[in-house]
Amino acid sequence: MFGILIAILAVIGVGSLAVYTGAVESPFNRGFTTIGESKDTLQQPCVPDETMPVSYKSVSVTVLNASGRTGIATITGDMLVDRGFQVAEVGNALDENGNAEELPYTLVSSNAAGLAAAYTVAAQLTNSAVVLDDRPEPTVDVRVGANFDGLIPEDEVTLEADVPLTSPDQCTDVEDITPRHSPEPEPEATEEGADSTEASS
Repeated sequence: MFGILIAILAVIGVGSLAVYTGAVESPFNRGFTTIGESKDTLQQPCVPDETMPVSYKSVSVTVLNASGRTGIATITGDMLVDRGFQVAEVGNALDENGNAEELPYTLVSSNAAGLAAAYTVAAQLTNSAVVLDDRPEPTVDVRVGANFDGLIPEDEVTLEADVPLTSPDQCTDVEDITPRHSPEPEPEATEEGADSTEASS
């Protein structure tokens, strides 16, 4: 009996070593997905000097669900419309490879010409960051992340029409950033026949 116990422990030890060294994949590794990069590692673009906020009604926003929670993009889009922004589309976020994307934070993106609009939108959002992408037009995408808990109350939004926008701490000059690819989002689900992929928006 004691010999059998020793043999079992030896097999377990060999299996554990194989998992540790990577020779065998642990079953506990399956089904887990890395959710985006850390917000602290993002290259947030510096705002050019004397850049002013833009009027809300002039900003075209696409709101995308990257939270893993159902309905967040639609709810956020409605709140932005109530605040005066033009919401062009609501859907589900895709990463640069066209796969469903989940983020722990809310990501606002536009091209260099749309930075003023992007920072104007970001000023409304809790737990958000701004990044540069390669879209052809100065529109704005909002990827609503898992830590999103609503819009900042209007009376707490730190924007003044005649006061220049301020850059985030440790921002990066635009010319030193390689813009991210901006993939086409998945279309918004309809009430009838929505599948599991689309239903999260």
